[in-house]
Amino acid sequence: MTSGSVVLVSLGPGDPGLITVKGLRVLEEADFIFFPFTRMPDGKQTSRSLDILTELGMDKTKFQPFEVPMHKERSSAMVAYNKAACEIAGKYRASQRVAIVAEGDSGFYSSVQFIGDRLSEMHIPVSQIAGVPAFIAAGALANIHIVKQQEELDVVPGTISLDDLKKRLAKGKTVVVMKLSQCEEVIRQALADCEDAVFHYFENIGIAEKEFYTCEKKQILARRFPYFSLMMIRK
Repeated sequence: MTSGSVVLVSLGPGDPGLITVKGLRVLEEADFIFFPFTRMPDGKQTSRSLDILTELGMDKTKFQPFEVPMHKERSSAMVAYNKAACEIAGKYRASQRVAIVAEGDSGFYSSVQFIGDRLSEMHIPVSQIAGVPAFIAAGALANIHIVKQQEELDVVPGTISLDDLKKRLAKGKTVVVMKLSQCEEVIRQALADCEDAVFHYFENIGIAEKEFYTCEKKQILARRFPYFSLMMIRK
Protein backbone atom coordinates (compact mmCIF):
# COMPACT_ATOMS: atom_id res chain seq x y z
CA MET A 1 0.00 0.00 0.00
CA THR A 2 1.13 3.54 -0.70
CA SER A 3 0.81 6.40 1.77
CA GLY A 4 -2.66 7.92 1.66
CA SER A 5 -4.58 4.96 0.23
CA VAL A 6 -7.89 3.22 0.88
CA VAL A 7 -8.50 -0.41 -0.09
CA LEU A 8 -11.60 -2.58 0.29
CA VAL A 9 -10.28 -5.99 1.32
CA SER A 10 -12.43 -9.09 0.83
CA LEU A 11 -12.06 -11.59 3.68
CA GLY A 12 -13.98 -14.52 2.22
CA PRO A 13 -17.08 -16.01 3.87
CA GLY A 14 -15.57 -17.11 7.18
CA ASP A 15 -12.64 -19.48 6.87
CA PRO A 16 -9.48 -17.36 7.36
CA GLY A 17 -7.73 -19.60 4.83
CA LEU A 18 -9.98 -18.28 2.05
CA ILE A 19 -8.53 -14.75 2.03
CA THR A 20 -6.28 -14.11 -0.96
CA VAL A 21 -2.53 -13.66 -0.56
CA LYS A 22 -2.94 -10.12 -1.91
CA GLY A 23 -5.67 -9.30 0.60
CA LEU A 24 -3.58 -10.61 3.48
CA ARG A 25 -0.60 -8.53 2.38
CA VAL A 26 -2.67 -5.34 2.32
CA LEU A 27 -3.99 -6.00 5.82
CA GLU A 28 -0.44 -6.48 7.06
CA GLU A 29 0.69 -3.22 5.43
CA ALA A 30 -2.30 -1.11 6.52
CA ASP A 31 -2.01 1.47 9.28
CA PHE A 32 -5.71 1.04 10.13
CA ILE A 33 -8.22 -1.74 9.52
CA PHE A 34 -11.88 -0.72 9.62
CA PHE A 35 -14.33 -3.56 10.26
CA PRO A 36 -18.12 -3.69 10.79
CA PHE A 37 -19.91 -4.98 13.86
CA THR A 38 -23.55 -5.31 14.84
CA ARG A 39 -25.17 -5.00 18.24
CA MET A 40 -27.44 -7.75 19.49
CA PRO A 41 -30.69 -7.00 21.42
CA ASP A 42 -28.85 -7.74 24.69
CA GLY A 43 -26.22 -5.13 23.80
CA LYS A 44 -23.50 -7.63 22.93
CA GLN A 45 -21.35 -6.77 19.94
CA THR A 46 -20.77 -9.37 17.24
CA SER A 47 -18.54 -9.27 14.17
CA ARG A 48 -17.63 -12.10 11.83
CA SER A 49 -15.02 -9.79 10.29
CA LEU A 50 -13.33 -9.36 13.67
CA ASP A 51 -13.30 -13.12 14.18
CA ILE A 52 -11.52 -13.60 10.84
CA LEU A 53 -9.03 -10.80 11.51
CA THR A 54 -8.24 -12.25 14.93
CA GLU A 55 -7.67 -15.74 13.51
CA LEU A 56 -5.38 -14.22 10.88
CA GLY A 57 -3.28 -12.77 13.70
CA MET A 58 -3.69 -9.13 12.68
CA ASP A 59 -2.30 -6.40 14.93
CA LYS A 60 -5.24 -5.38 17.13
CA THR A 61 -3.88 -1.86 17.58
CA LYS A 62 -4.88 -1.24 13.93
CA PHE A 63 -8.53 -2.14 14.48
CA GLN A 64 -11.17 0.52 13.92
CA PRO A 65 -14.69 -0.90 14.49
CA PHE A 66 -17.80 0.77 13.10
CA GLU A 67 -21.34 -0.22 13.98
CA VAL A 68 -23.83 -1.22 11.29
CA PRO A 69 -27.44 -1.22 12.59
CA MET A 70 -29.32 -4.27 11.33
CA HIS A 71 -32.70 -2.80 10.44
CA LYS A 72 -34.70 -3.12 7.23
CA GLU A 73 -35.15 0.65 7.39
CA ARG A 74 -31.70 1.70 6.18
CA SER A 75 -31.44 5.34 7.25
CA SER A 76 -29.56 4.55 10.48
CA ALA A 77 -27.16 2.29 8.59
CA MET A 78 -26.45 5.04 6.06
CA VAL A 79 -25.64 7.40 8.93
CA ALA A 80 -23.15 4.81 10.22
CA TYR A 81 -21.57 4.40 6.78
CA ASN A 82 -21.22 8.16 6.40
CA LYS A 83 -19.61 8.45 9.84
CA ALA A 84 -17.10 5.72 8.99
CA ALA A 85 -16.36 7.35 5.63
CA CYS A 86 -15.61 10.68 7.33
CA GLU A 87 -13.21 8.98 9.77
CA ILE A 88 -11.48 7.17 6.91
CA ALA A 89 -11.25 10.39 4.90
CA GLY A 90 -9.42 12.04 7.77
CA LYS A 91 -6.86 9.24 7.94
CA TYR A 92 -6.45 9.28 4.15
CA ARG A 93 -5.72 13.02 4.21
CA ALA A 94 -3.15 12.38 6.94
CA SER A 95 -1.38 10.03 4.47
CA GLN A 96 -2.40 6.90 6.37
CA ARG A 97 -2.97 3.52 4.72
CA VAL A 98 -6.51 2.31 5.37
CA ALA A 99 -8.07 -1.10 4.74
CA ILE A 100 -11.84 -1.60 4.99
CA VAL A 101 -12.74 -5.26 5.28
CA ALA A 102 -15.78 -7.05 3.91
CA GLU A 103 -17.01 -10.57 4.46
CA GLY A 104 -17.20 -12.61 1.28
CA ASP A 105 -16.38 -10.44 -1.70
CA SER A 106 -16.46 -6.65 -1.28
CA GLY A 107 -18.34 -6.19 -4.56
CA PHE A 108 -21.01 -8.83 -3.96
CA TYR A 109 -23.97 -7.75 -1.79
CA SER A 110 -21.51 -5.91 0.44
CA SER A 111 -22.44 -2.98 2.66
CA VAL A 112 -18.89 -1.58 2.62
CA GLN A 113 -19.59 -0.41 -0.93
CA PHE A 114 -21.74 2.35 0.57
CA ILE A 115 -18.63 3.60 2.39
CA GLY A 116 -16.67 3.38 -0.85
CA ASP A 117 -19.35 5.36 -2.65
CA ARG A 118 -19.27 8.08 0.01
CA LEU A 119 -15.48 8.30 -0.20
CA SER A 120 -15.68 8.59 -3.98
CA GLU A 121 -18.06 11.53 -3.53
CA MET A 122 -15.28 13.12 -1.44
CA HIS A 123 -12.88 12.54 -4.38
CA ILE A 124 -10.95 9.91 -2.43
CA PRO A 125 -9.81 7.01 -4.63
CA VAL A 126 -10.81 3.56 -3.43
CA SER A 127 -9.55 0.25 -4.79
CA GLN A 128 -10.81 -3.29 -4.21
CA ILE A 129 -9.30 -6.71 -3.71
CA ALA A 130 -11.47 -9.58 -4.85
CA GLY A 131 -12.48 -12.42 -2.55
CA VAL A 132 -14.44 -15.66 -2.38
CA PRO A 133 -18.22 -15.10 -2.12
CA ALA A 134 -20.17 -17.45 0.12
CA PHE A 135 -21.97 -19.30 -2.67
CA ILE A 136 -18.68 -20.25 -4.35
CA ALA A 137 -17.35 -21.63 -1.06
CA ALA A 138 -20.69 -23.42 -0.61
CA GLY A 139 -20.31 -25.13 -3.97
CA ALA A 140 -16.87 -26.38 -2.93
CA LEU A 141 -18.22 -27.65 0.39
CA ALA A 142 -20.93 -29.67 -1.36
CA ASN A 143 -18.58 -30.69 -4.18
CA ILE A 144 -21.02 -29.23 -6.72
CA HIS A 145 -20.26 -28.26 -10.31
CA ILE A 146 -22.40 -25.14 -9.95
CA VAL A 147 -22.83 -24.48 -13.67
CA LYS A 148 -21.36 -26.19 -16.70
CA GLN A 149 -21.23 -25.68 -20.46
CA GLN A 150 -24.19 -23.50 -21.54
CA GLU A 151 -26.03 -23.51 -18.18
CA GLU A 152 -27.02 -20.18 -16.61
CA LEU A 153 -26.76 -19.05 -13.01
CA ASP A 154 -29.02 -16.54 -11.25
CA VAL A 155 -28.03 -15.13 -7.87
CA VAL A 156 -30.99 -13.49 -6.15
CA PRO A 157 -31.70 -11.88 -2.75
CA GLY A 158 -34.18 -13.22 -0.22
CA THR A 159 -36.92 -11.00 -1.64
CA ILE A 160 -37.64 -13.48 -4.47
CA SER A 161 -41.24 -14.66 -4.89
CA LEU A 162 -42.30 -18.27 -5.35
CA ASP A 163 -43.58 -17.54 -8.86
CA ASP A 164 -40.30 -15.90 -9.88
CA LEU A 165 -38.29 -18.80 -8.48
CA LYS A 166 -40.38 -21.36 -10.38
CA LYS A 167 -39.99 -19.43 -13.65
CA ARG A 168 -36.21 -19.36 -13.31
CA LEU A 169 -36.06 -23.09 -12.57
CA ALA A 170 -38.39 -23.84 -15.50
CA LYS A 171 -35.82 -22.18 -17.80
CA GLY A 172 -33.22 -24.65 -16.59
CA LYS A 173 -31.29 -22.12 -14.52
CA THR A 174 -29.40 -22.82 -11.33
CA VAL A 175 -30.66 -20.35 -8.71
CA VAL A 176 -28.67 -19.20 -5.69
CA VAL A 177 -30.85 -17.54 -3.06
CA MET A 178 -29.03 -15.35 -0.54
CA LYS A 179 -30.32 -14.38 2.92
CA LEU A 180 -32.87 -17.16 3.24
CA SER A 181 -34.23 -15.78 6.51
CA GLN A 182 -36.03 -13.15 4.42
CA CYS A 183 -37.95 -15.70 2.32
CA GLU A 184 -38.33 -18.73 4.54
CA GLU A 185 -41.96 -19.39 3.61
CA VAL A 186 -41.20 -19.12 -0.12
CA ILE A 187 -38.46 -21.72 0.20
CA ARG A 188 -40.61 -24.06 2.26
CA GLN A 189 -43.37 -23.88 -0.36
CA ALA A 190 -40.86 -24.45 -3.16
CA LEU A 191 -39.62 -27.58 -1.40
CA ALA A 192 -43.16 -28.93 -1.57
CA ASP A 193 -44.00 -27.76 -5.09
CA CYS A 194 -40.77 -28.27 -7.05
CA GLU A 195 -40.43 -32.04 -6.88
CA ASP A 196 -37.98 -32.24 -9.78
CA ALA A 197 -35.50 -29.79 -8.25
CA VAL A 198 -32.55 -30.46 -5.94
CA PHE A 199 -32.17 -28.05 -3.00
CA HIS A 200 -28.68 -27.55 -1.56
CA TYR A 201 -28.97 -25.77 1.79
CA PHE A 202 -26.06 -24.09 3.61
CA GLU A 203 -25.52 -22.29 6.91
CA ASN A 204 -22.50 -20.37 8.20
CA ILE A 205 -20.16 -21.22 5.34
CA GLY A 206 -16.54 -21.35 6.49
CA ILE A 207 -17.31 -21.09 10.20
CA ALA A 208 -15.76 -23.91 12.20
CA GLU A 209 -18.28 -25.97 14.19
CA LYS A 210 -21.20 -23.94 12.77
CA GLU A 211 -20.97 -24.78 9.08
CA PHE A 212 -23.88 -26.92 7.91
CA TYR A 213 -24.89 -28.46 4.58
CA THR A 214 -27.67 -30.78 3.48
CA CYS A 215 -29.67 -31.58 0.37
CA GLU A 216 -32.24 -33.66 2.27
CA LYS A 217 -35.62 -31.92 2.15
CA LYS A 218 -36.71 -33.22 5.56
CA GLN A 219 -33.57 -31.85 7.17
CA ILE A 220 -34.04 -28.48 5.47
CA LEU A 221 -37.66 -28.23 6.63
CA ALA A 222 -36.55 -28.91 10.19
CA ARG A 223 -34.21 -25.88 10.22
CA ARG A 224 -34.93 -22.29 11.12
CA PHE A 225 -32.98 -20.34 8.52
CA PRO A 226 -30.41 -18.03 10.18
CA TYR A 227 -29.14 -14.77 8.69
CA PHE A 228 -26.02 -16.46 7.30
CA SER A 229 -27.77 -19.06 5.17
CA LEU A 230 -28.13 -19.60 1.44
CA MET A 231 -29.56 -22.13 -0.96
CA MET A 232 -28.56 -23.45 -4.35
CA ILE A 233 -31.48 -24.87 -6.36
CA ARG A 234 -31.23 -26.71 -9.66
CA LYS A 235 -33.18 -29.19 -11.75
